[in-house]
Amino acid sequence: MWHWNAGKAIIACALAWPALADTLILQSATSPRDSGWFDQVLPIAERALNIDIQVIAVGSGQAIKNAQRCDGDLLLTHAPAAEIKFIEAGFGQSRIVLMNNPFVLIGPVDDPAGISGLSSAADALKKIHQTQHRFISRGDDSGTHAAELRLWQQAQRDPRPYSGDWYWQSGAGMGGVLNIAAETGAYALSDRASWIAFGRKQQHQILLEDLPELANPYHWVTLNPEHCPMANHHAANRLVEWFRTPAGQQAIESHRYLGQPLFTAPNSNRGSR
Repeated sequence: MWHWNAGKAIIACALAWPALADTLILQSATSPRDSGWFDQVLPIAERALNIDIQVIAVGSGQAIKNAQRCDGDLLLTHAPAAEIKFIEAGFGQSRIVLMNNPFVLIGPVDDPAGISGLSSAADALKKIHQTQHRFISRGDDSGTHAAELRLWQQAQRDPRPYSGDWYWQSGAGMGGVLNIAAETGAYALSDRASWIAFGRKQQHQILLEDLPELANPYHWVTLNPEHCPMANHHAANRLVEWFRTPAGQQAIESHRYLGQPLFTAPNSNRGSR
């Protein structure tokens, strides 16, 4: 039997108690984690949307494989060719640019391969290949690894036969690669945000940057509801749309390290297919 006083108490508690947060599982590249983006920016979105975002940062290639199995609700990756293939195969629905974080080639200050100031990344890799100075590769099917292999292809050089000699395939995330490079005096391809936030630069610096072939956009890739009907598409779409608002764009730009912006919001129409 319904009692008025008890009913009022239940209603009052319901009104006073905040609604439970929606949960979203984000399969992601590792560089937003290694640069601190997740720690600084995602909490802003979580508060604005009342969404609990659980991140699985494994590298773009593995994240896409996980999403193909419907292990997650949304993708954040920077592997354009793999993203497009994922959508064309029917696993994904849309691909929306979130932010930019260009690649840089880092190496020892004394630059033994002489790549500083060159006009193309391909020429830089040709010189590293020629001098056989140590190069640390992600070697992990990540977006950065895919970009590195693309640059080697543009250079018409294949370093993989030298794996274990001067070319090291680490299988590590971006932070691990930068640690190895700094400790061994090696060259490496890094995203700019991870390099800026990296604390143990020692005798290393950026030697090549601001080239068209080093562009590195990050995309949200939403899952196909027909392929993954149990995914939380509602929360995923809310998160994607919030980052297209002025508040979301400001959150991206607010992520800085020692005053330097780590990621930049897109300047054009943000819905990129």
